[in-house]
Parts: sequence; structure tokens; C-alpha cells
Amino acid sequence: MQIDHWLHQYPKLDILGQFKASAEDFKVTEILGYEPIGEGEHIYLWVRKTGLNTAYLAEQIAKFTQLPLRAVTYAGRKDKHAQTEQWFSVHLPGKGEFDWAQFNESGANILKSIRHNKKLRTGVLKGNRFTIILRQLSSTTGIDKRLRQIKRDGVPNYFGSQRFGNTQHDPRGGNLVLADKMINGEAIRNRNKRSMAISALRSWLFNEVLHSRLLKGCLDKPLSGDVMQLAGSHSFFCAQQIDDSISERIKQRDIYLSAPLWGEGQLASESEALQFEQEFAKQHPMITQTLEGLGLRQERRAINLFPNELEWSLANDTLKLSFSLPAGTFATSILREVINVEDNNLAKT
Repeated sequence: MQIDHWLHQYPKLDILGQFKASAEDFKVTEILGYEPIGEGEHIYLWVRKTGLNTAYLAEQIAKFTQLPLRAVTYAGRKDKHAQTEQWFSVHLPGKGEFDWAQFNESGANILKSIRHNKKLRTGVLKGNRFTIILRQLSSTTGIDKRLRQIKRDGVPNYFGSQRFGNTQHDPRGGNLVLADKMINGEAIRNRNKRSMAISALRSWLFNEVLHSRLLKGCLDKPLSGDVMQLAGSHSFFCAQQIDDSISERIKQRDIYLSAPLWGEGQLASESEALQFEQEFAKQHPMITQTLEGLGLRQERRAINLFPNELEWSLANDTLKLSFSLPAGTFATSILREVINVEDNNLAKT
């Protein structure tokens, strides 16, 4: 299972540059989608962290509060090699409180604390806001035009390389090495590693579907029987016929074309799209059988990604980008269509 062959939507610009020259060159701000109400059993912490792993910081918060790790939650993991602002929550019933000014972890600052009546759960995020600086670009020719294309037509909604676990020893990514072992019947006893291997395997197969649709020339062109995902929702429906109404809703980004996140159960597609997805599955029988055997159920994910509020500025050999993306999508999917991410090791996060 390789990860360096997936097609681009646009011709490569062959531009190199520095990505994450410092943590401050990659800033991520979480968009929660709701406001804590100021009362309840859970203390929400708005934290700025630099160069820290999200799970590690949760452990340090648990240690500081002398609470079990399960009492500390977060909505999503953020890049370690970045400056990020995100929410954590601490379950503390009653009127007790902590002196957060005494929390002393290098690279972390608690900017705000407020109570809420519900636990912060994984995946509840609305999205993330990115501010990215790319330095020492080998060329700026074509960048402005490319970004205008992306703003209008989006990019393939690939899972980013961080999902597969970058490693210097295997270009496939460390999590896919584990996935290979799992396919071959080897038990992965570490729960966290097993979870990452399963996620990487499912994500790899999804990326392969996108790659196949690009080869077929239908990444942004619906097939009869395609499954449409409603914007801002996990709900979907099958479009048996592609009529003017469906085409207009796609154009307005009210609905998105989708592809399967593989699991057990029937594919939701029909007609031409179903035939395409069934033929694709036949090319990867061991992977589909493994995912089905794990008890995962068939789900869908949009195949096109459109950055919101995309803005940029070029100054000499430096490009500054800002945009927001829905939760669960990857900024590197945008960057790889602008500069040579793979060739310059820019996917390392």
C-alpha cells in the first residue's frame, strides 16, 4: 500500500518551499460550533499549545488536576508541529475549581476556562481555521491562478499523510505497516496502535477511490446512482438520476458527491456509481474483507473539499494562506495542489 501515487486535480506546479519552518508558520484554531454556557459539571479550557501532542497535553491536565485521564477530553487531535488553539474539558461535578494559573507545562497556555453542562466529545467540531506560511518558494509562477482555481473548484478530499503515520523507514507510513500485519492475521494488542492501523487502512482505501475517480475523470462529475452528502451533515441520499436540480445543488455546494468509508453492509449507491464502487472493491478483496470483519459499518465521506474564506498574499518568496475547513479534513490536501508537498517532505506533521 503506497501513498505517493494519488493523482492531483490540477497539473503540478513543481514549486518547492519551506513548510513549518517554525511552529508559528502553521497555526490552527478550532471552531467548536457552540458556546459553553458558563455552568455545569464540565470545565472547558481554551488552550494554546506549541510543539505539543494533544493526547500528551490531556495527560498533563489530568496529572495537574489529579483526576483520571478519562475525565479529560478533547474534540480532535491537533498537529504537534504547529501552534494550535483548541478546547479541552475536565469533568468536575460540584463547585470545585482549579487555579489554572498554576498549570505549568512548557508550550501550553490556558487562555480561558468556563463551565458547560455537557462533556466535550470527540468529533463534535464544526471545523478548523488555518493560517499557513510557506517560505523560500523556488518560484511563485502560477500560484495566484492555482489558488483561484482551488477557491472555485476545490480539491480532492484526500486523507492527509499524517493519517498514515510518517516514517523515515517506510514510505507507506508506519500505521499502514501495522495495517499490513493486521490483514495478514497478526494481532495488534496495543489498543491505540490497533485503532490507528484500522483508521489508516480505511482512509487509504477511500483515497484509492478518489484516485480511481480522477483516473475516470469523474471526481467532480456525478454518476447516475451517486450518493450525495448534505452540506454540513452526515446525512446522504442516492441520486438515481442526475437532473438539473441535482446539478444545481452540487454547483451551489448544497450537496457533495461522496465515496464509501468501507465497512459491512450494502453500498448506498446504485446504477453506474454502484457498478464503479463494486468493481473497485474487487481490486482490494483482502482490505474490504478485513474492514468488514472488524465490524465497521458502511459510511460515506465527501470526495470534494472546498476551503472556506480562502485568502492569500505573496511577498517575494513567501506565501501566506488562511482558510477554514470542515472537521476531519486536511490542510495538506490544499497545499499539495499548490506546491510539491511529497517531493519536499512537506506532509510531515
